[in-house]
Amino acid sequence: MDGSLEKMVDPTLAEMGKNLNEAMKMLEDNQRKVEEENEKKYARKDIPGPLQGSGQDMVSILQLVQNLMHGEEEEETSQSYRLQNVGEQGHMALLGHSLAAYISVLDRERLRKLTTRILSDTTLWLCRLFRYENGSAYYHEDDREGLLKICRLVIHTRYEDYTLEGFNVLYTKQPVIYISSAARTGLGQALCNQLGLPLSCMCRVPCNTMFGSQHQMDVALLDRLIKDDVECGKLPLLLVANAGTPGAGHTDKLGRLKELCEQHKMWLHVEGVNLATLALGYVSSSVLAATKCDSMTLTLGSWLGLPAVPAVTLYRHEDPSLSLAAGLTSSQPVEKLRALPLWLSLQYLGHDGIVERIKHASQLSQRLLENLKNLDFIKTSVEDELSSPVVVFKFFQEYSNRDQTSHAAQASTIQHPIIGNEGHIYDTFNQWLGEQLAQLVPASGVDVVELEDEGTCVRFSPLMTSAVLGTEIQDIDHLVDCLKMKIPVLTSTLQLREEFEQEVRRTVSLLYIEDLGWPGLGVVRYNCHSDEKNDDKQEKELEKINTELLKKLNELESDLTFSLGPEFGGQKNCVYIGMVTEDLDVSELVETIAATGREIEENSRLLENMTEVVRKGIQEAQLQLQKANEERLLEEGLLRQIPVVGSVLNWFSPFQASPKGRTFNLTAGSLESTESMYVSKAQGTGTTPPPTPTSSLAKQRLPGQKVFKRSLRSSDGFSETSSISHCDDLDRLDQRPPNLSPGQEQGSLEMERAEEQKEVVQAKTDTEDIHSDQSPPDCTKAEEPASQR
Repeated sequence: MDGSLEKMVDPTLAEMGKNLNEAMKMLEDNQRKVEEENEKKYARKDIPGPLQGSGQDMVSILQLVQNLMHGEEEEETSQSYRLQNVGEQGHMALLGHSLAAYISVLDRERLRKLTTRILSDTTLWLCRLFRYENGSAYYHEDDREGLLKICRLVIHTRYEDYTLEGFNVLYTKQPVIYISSAARTGLGQALCNQLGLPLSCMCRVPCNTMFGSQHQMDVALLDRLIKDDVECGKLPLLLVANAGTPGAGHTDKLGRLKELCEQHKMWLHVEGVNLATLALGYVSSSVLAATKCDSMTLTLGSWLGLPAVPAVTLYRHEDPSLSLAAGLTSSQPVEKLRALPLWLSLQYLGHDGIVERIKHASQLSQRLLENLKNLDFIKTSVEDELSSPVVVFKFFQEYSNRDQTSHAAQASTIQHPIIGNEGHIYDTFNQWLGEQLAQLVPASGVDVVELEDEGTCVRFSPLMTSAVLGTEIQDIDHLVDCLKMKIPVLTSTLQLREEFEQEVRRTVSLLYIEDLGWPGLGVVRYNCHSDEKNDDKQEKELEKINTELLKKLNELESDLTFSLGPEFGGQKNCVYIGMVTEDLDVSELVETIAATGREIEENSRLLENMTEVVRKGIQEAQLQLQKANEERLLEEGLLRQIPVVGSVLNWFSPFQASPKGRTFNLTAGSLESTESMYVSKAQGTGTTPPPTPTSSLAKQRLPGQKVFKRSLRSSDGFSETSSISHCDDLDRLDQRPPNLSPGQEQGSLEMERAEEQKEVVQAKTDTEDIHSDQSPPDCTKAEEPASQR
């Protein structure tokens, strides 16, 4: 490519292309290779500094841009995958911005000819590519700006005196703009703010509720709304329809809407992602009707993976003066250079390249839709199963058919809304599912969308993401594999939530916290039995115990995740349990949580009691030592307390007094004298400390089996009661010899009892023999009972 640039006639263009290639190579390199002085130089890059007096070279400036793009070193890993991989077609789009700045310095006549050629070529290519005959084009950076200019054009057209009188002409007949309730959020308010119209000029048309798609505009209701506005003296101005709603990707009935607009002399504007399919050989009839509308907005940047290219609004209008007044056309040649990046990119891709990218995105959505039909507990919401550019799906399992659900019901389309707590739980689970899939397969571009009727769903819109992320067929297969792994986890967690709630409510020391926004098994809190009336102290004690409980649970070797819950909006002093699998023993889990909490509470109370006992022991020891000191003074006499006389008296008649002190036995909690310690030269050990309270759950496990997992004998179904005692009974039965008759079994039980009695008698005999050996020889009375026995 460098050789072809050198052969150009204009050396400035060759140098521009060469510099652009070098700059892009440097900016796309994630491995930053700079010297230590440059790293120190940009260490405080977030703080604005003074302008360099001598200036900097291009390499230093580009290095600064790269540092600002990638951020800190610890943020590079999480941000690198979000950056778009700019290819050759992206370089052409970026080159267009550099060329626009260079072309703008040409003389006026040459600039006019060049911009006219660029604008006419781009408009012609787009109108032919998307089957929009005899159309004009307006290029804009904000995708809402095109609709805003169209509204101004319609106002100029319908109000003849608007140019002279302005907003005064709007008093006679208030204009009304109709948009669908499924349109982009904030679109109507943005139009009213930019046009200077009150919000009463915006009418939201509801979608179908009885027949057809629930994401399509209700045409019959729209007709009644228009007639009501006409009777009130208002002027129906414009209708904004969707060829692919922002949420579910459904297309309005554009043919009927066009007839309705012609009947009431309204302008029909269409926007949506499904307009990209107009470039394909096969187009659905609902989308093909968009070619008859008055205007449409195309977002080619996301469809084709082109960075920094403008959006295009194609429209049909015969009066160029009104188009100029509305701002759709401009007499300034520099304004026409907005189409230059798109002009270069379209030439680079060609007709076949553009069609191939859009076709590839459609094939990706079709591949995912076919795989979703074969998955259980997954419901889809698509407009056309044969060709749907947007696929919306969600996890759903009927409460009445959780154990056995037919395949037809599992793979059916989402139709009925879910109400109550069940709907909130499914929204939470689908939110978690979408986040997990986006994290596991970032190249798929799936995201989470909130729909009015279906709730939270997972959306796959390859026309908006595949060209930017480079999504391929293997990414879709990987996405399906990850979805297959997550479905059993979702079903198991959903089934065990009720059992977990029942087990927690039956446990005295545990409190079940209902949090519908938590994607997991549930939330539990350990309630300590405190007599403290101070709420702050009781709250601190509760927080301390539950924090220690969470730490103990995380130290166990299990597959469960225990946490403090979400960062915002979660309950305090609780243990949040994440997703689980079907082999979870809920009873063991709840009992372990309760036993661990009791152990922590007992240890905490033991420490508090010991502290109080030690404090009282110290006070008592001080009083005893003070009393002993006074007694010593009385025994020694007054003369021994005089410094000189006492020394002489002690030399002639020494006073023998044993040292007296006090020791505190922590085990017994008593205060003892130190005289025995000085006599034996060693400190007594005292009584044996009591054993530390531990959990009574000593469940037998197979080699490699983790905590809270059911054994193989009970893995066929879900346990609804505690399985610990049942497993112990099974272990005892397994130790008995097989094939015993009832009589033999009774006989074996009697033999076992006889052996136990013999062992008890033998133990008593051994104990008495030990006592007899320790007794004096003349103690005959103690020997006689033993001999008689």
